[in-house]
Amino acid sequence: MIDQQKIKQAVTLLLEGIGEDVTREGLIDTPDRIARMYEEIYGGMEEDAATHLSKVFHVDSSEMVIEKDIPFYSTCEHHMLPFYGKVHIAYIPDGKVVGLSKLARTVEVFARRLQLQEQLTGQIVDALMTHMQPKGVMVMVEAEHLCMTMRGIKKPGSQTVTVARRGEFETNPVLEELFFRMLGRS
Repeated sequence: MIDQQKIKQAVTLLLEGIGEDVTREGLIDTPDRIARMYEEIYGGMEEDAATHLSKVFHVDSSEMVIEKDIPFYSTCEHHMLPFYGKVHIAYIPDGKVVGLSKLARTVEVFARRLQLQEQLTGQIVDALMTHMQPKGVMVMVEAEHLCMTMRGIKKPGSQTVTVARRGEFETNPVLEELFFRMLGRS
């Protein structure tokens, strides 16, 4: 559970720590605004992907389904700075599919937490395998990390790409190639 009071206290200490006057007009309500914002951007901490992936529809097809360019925003657990980008998901149904919005909702469940991109990619692919039980899943995440663009090495525009595959995508390189071709990456 998000403890708004602790967040407000921590933000006040942080502002004081960087030398700010927490009583000046522009900062008086900042601790409260940040506490409310954290409730929104870290709302995935209390969500379970199963909630979104439990409603399935039965199908006869076992053709690849791809949902690409799903935008996401997350926060790096190392520097607590945002990283953002797009998620691409492919799966091979085994008699059932989910509504396409459920794939985007699953991305949100895991993105709205303190996160590592590598972990985010794996959590999405594993949730889809566990709850949908398809023949295979492949997930690619492309993101820009503000911890690399506004501090440290300062390389804006650089992209980090992570890929996770399970099931038939691990054993059938033709499926992986088709996934990348459909994303326009071959």
